[in-house]
Amino acid sequence: MKAFAASVLLAAAVAQPAWALGERPFVTFDGGRNAVVLARAGQAARIVVDPADFAGVRRAAADLQGDVERVSGTRPALLASSTVPRGSDVVIVGTLGKSALIDRLVRAHKIDAAALRGKWEGYLVQAVRNPLPGVARALVVAGSDKRGTIYGLYTVSEQIGVSPWHWWADVPAPHHDVLAVTAGTRVADAPVVRYRGIFLNDEAPALSGWAKEKFGGLNHRFYEKVFQLILRMRGNYLWPAMWNNAFFDDDPENGPLADEMGIVMGTSHHEPMMRAQQEWHRIGMGPKQWNYDTNKDRLQQFWRGGFRRARDWDKVVTMGMRGDGDEPMAEHADLHLLERIVADQRRIIGEETGKPPARTPQLWALYKEVQEYYDKGMRVPDDVTLLWCDDNWGNIRRLPTPEERKRAGGAGIYYHFDYVGGPRSYKWINVTPLPKVWEQMHLSWRYGADRLWIVNVGDLKPMEVPIEFFLTYAWNPAAWPAQRLPEYLTLWATREFGAADAAEIADIVATYARYNGRRKPEQLAPDTYSATHYREAERIVAGWRDLAARAARVKARLAPAQRDAFFQLVEHPVRAAGTLGELYATVQANRIHAQQGRADTNALAARARDLFAEDAAISREYHAINGGKWNHMMAQTHIGYTSWRDPDTNVMPDVREIALPAAPALGVAVEGESTAWPDTAAPHLPPFEPFDKSTRYIEVFDRGAAPLAWHARADAPWIVLSEVAGTTAGTQRIEVDVRWDQVPAGAQAGHVIVTGPDGQVATIEVPLRHAQQRTAAVTGFVETGGAVAIEAEHYARAVAQDGRSWLRVPGLGRTLSGMTTLPADAAAMLPAAAPRLEYDVVLFEPGKVDVQATLSPTLKFRPDAGLRYAVAFDDEAPQIVDIHADGSLRHWEKIVSDGVAQFTTTHAVNAAGRHTLKVWALDPGIVLQRLVIDAGGLKPSYLGPPESPRIGAN
Repeated sequence: MKAFAASVLLAAAVAQPAWALGERPFVTFDGGRNAVVLARAGQAARIVVDPADFAGVRRAAADLQGDVERVSGTRPALLASSTVPRGSDVVIVGTLGKSALIDRLVRAHKIDAAALRGKWEGYLVQAVRNPLPGVARALVVAGSDKRGTIYGLYTVSEQIGVSPWHWWADVPAPHHDVLAVTAGTRVADAPVVRYRGIFLNDEAPALSGWAKEKFGGLNHRFYEKVFQLILRMRGNYLWPAMWNNAFFDDDPENGPLADEMGIVMGTSHHEPMMRAQQEWHRIGMGPKQWNYDTNKDRLQQFWRGGFRRARDWDKVVTMGMRGDGDEPMAEHADLHLLERIVADQRRIIGEETGKPPARTPQLWALYKEVQEYYDKGMRVPDDVTLLWCDDNWGNIRRLPTPEERKRAGGAGIYYHFDYVGGPRSYKWINVTPLPKVWEQMHLSWRYGADRLWIVNVGDLKPMEVPIEFFLTYAWNPAAWPAQRLPEYLTLWATREFGAADAAEIADIVATYARYNGRRKPEQLAPDTYSATHYREAERIVAGWRDLAARAARVKARLAPAQRDAFFQLVEHPVRAAGTLGELYATVQANRIHAQQGRADTNALAARARDLFAEDAAISREYHAINGGKWNHMMAQTHIGYTSWRDPDTNVMPDVREIALPAAPALGVAVEGESTAWPDTAAPHLPPFEPFDKSTRYIEVFDRGAAPLAWHARADAPWIVLSEVAGTTAGTQRIEVDVRWDQVPAGAQAGHVIVTGPDGQVATIEVPLRHAQQRTAAVTGFVETGGAVAIEAEHYARAVAQDGRSWLRVPGLGRTLSGMTTLPADAAAMLPAAAPRLEYDVVLFEPGKVDVQATLSPTLKFRPDAGLRYAVAFDDEAPQIVDIHADGSLRHWEKIVSDGVAQFTTTHAVNAAGRHTLKVWALDPGIVLQRLVIDAGGLKPSYLGPPESPRIGAN
């Protein structure tokens, strides 16, 4: 009865059905005239698959059988037969040319083989009336090949409400009494990218510890779950875990199972010829023996054995050779030797298969220094896929030229959601916003790198959302233009949790990923965000707290059966990252308060320790959900990095404690200053300006052990104080505002006077700036605080010609979005013809100004000049900036750590008033996120000032 009640509650909580992301739904839950009924009233349509069909197809058919039962409570019969029993509704499953049933339907013109024949992994799902004598209705699931049929089956599973993550993230399927496929349904599809996969990497301690406890290691029982997940997401390719693991050697059943289920196997970018690096060590060989000059025969024997073992299985063979342990071979590599290595490897392939080497799919990973070999002239045969790579931080280093696109082997991309290496490892939780993935993989698709996409997903579990997006986008990039990015997450949330809260969940997930993408958690430090300027650290903490509160409200509305999945996919990353961010902000506050002698210094130290303990408690909570199913999965250390290497354990940041005098003592700090009165003799607030509606603050604090009684007053009636008196044992904030309608002409400043015990008095200046402009008629972004901050998408005019256009990529960037140009593979242009954005701005003084442009950290993905933008005020000559002029390691480390590249140009503004700031994209791939005009008042901060006021219609 309890299970029944839970299923009823879950069904009630899900207002609308879930279906495959972005696809037209063809499953209904109320039947319908002439619909193929899969389940109703305790009866289920029989599933028929030819016993001669592929074993992987039969496995997937059994999964559909289980999925129908999971949703409806009724288990259909699964028949291995080349004939169909008479009846009203049946599911006929098979592969073209492998299933007598499917071939019979083709001959009878019941289904059109043109939708399948010759397709790579094509599938057809079709409702057919009277398909065979005595059968009234059938749902036909047919494939052009093994994986095509499998994808068709898993598409039906997803359409009836079974998430690909039902096991890996505990996503429950909503119960439905009726499952039916609408009459007239016909869905045919096939992928764009041929090989689409994931790389399990950096898998210790989390994934390896979990797999050892649950499966006894990374064996076929573990990989069966991985393979099914990949196939349910319509992927087909895997690089297996390789830290102290060897896929084929660890369990002899791993390889045959992959081939049976339909997974194309590979080995990582530095493990050639289907051999794991660990196998070399297991046979007693070490790094010194990994040398082709001195140990060629043993290496060839090693490689031959690896290839022979996998000879008859579906695979893509990694070619070439790097140093042992994923390192460069030598400081100065011999390119002719490397070409000979590839030639010898291909000879082995030919000898082992008895076929031309080109008949066996191969790749050459142009990873790190290997790309330099290519740039220096090393070449491999045209049938070998060139696997271009990102910089390990999600920025693609190179894409194929028009000439390279003619190669028979094509090109692919090796991408990263996880990395161990410099400038700092990141492997704890998801830090990759989907718009970033979209923008880089859109470039890849448009530049013809579409043969193979593989992404490093680390431990797999924390990366659920970007993994599925990566594989979904690989299936059909054209189906997901930038405008649909928000819709993608809403559809995902609908499938996982129902429609009622889908939009809210989607926004929470998008926002936490953007927050993490600003700076990866492992790179955070107490002073990352400014505690002094723009209330930056406060805003960061407030943003995380708001997300956590929103997640808690959604969780409270979900059915209990959905909450484990919600914790894994939504709540945990929000709370975990938010707690870490607040920890660092609290440590920064503690250190500042210690310097100022505040009485709450020690309380902040205690609060920081509590947050450090809360971080550990959140990980324990993760490990305890669903009866401990995911124990070890959050074992990755993430606090206390001092280099790129993981710390051995999470390390509490240093905090400070101070001894206080017994008597209370007055202290006063003001916004924008790190020192405080009485150490600062003449404190003053940042100037108030008529177009800036924000307040300023004064903090009154105690410097003694006994509580402090204080009073505050303003010496001008137009100064408004939120508090005028109080008693505090710590810190109390006074918000200060100005009533501009009461400020007399000519006024330049007022004062706030704070008094404490024993006649202590602090006088704080309240300065006014540009007060005479309060009645001016202005239009555009208005200078405040000596700066103008503009989000790129808030342009006044977008100008483009000759088939060019501007594209807003929602959510791409640290603060709002990104603006880029289409087509992505267009030729470079000069400013006279290039697309440009124009912004109307108001500056109050003439003179020198700097324009800081914040761009995505796009790399020089074409083998010619760097990408360029140009900027100008009004009619001045555009200043052209090559964003790749600095090719130093130091510059790269900064832009990947910051998640943006920032460049500054200097301009002369000859008059106060309205001006037009113009920005040109001279090359494709430029992504503009933000502009800041520094008119002399820009303060140091990580994200920059909040966007300036925008007055009137632009």
